[in-house]
Amino acid sequence: MTGLIEQRITCPYCAEALQVLLDPSEIGQTYTEDCQVCCAPVLFDLQGSEEDMFVTVRREDE
Repeated sequence: MTGLIEQRITCPYCAEALQVLLDPSEIGQTYTEDCQVCCAPVLFDLQGSEEDMFVTVRREDE
């Protein structure tokens, strides 16, 4: 198992750039995490493979 991967995202609510830690074991899953700045619920969708993982984020109300 690979360790956590640090990645920069932009909050879809407040547009703040954030550093987040992603777990490659969660690839293929969607989960909710609150924004570190505005506390709004952000949906994370992890795709790809452990070697080539990417994340998309969106508002919970989309």
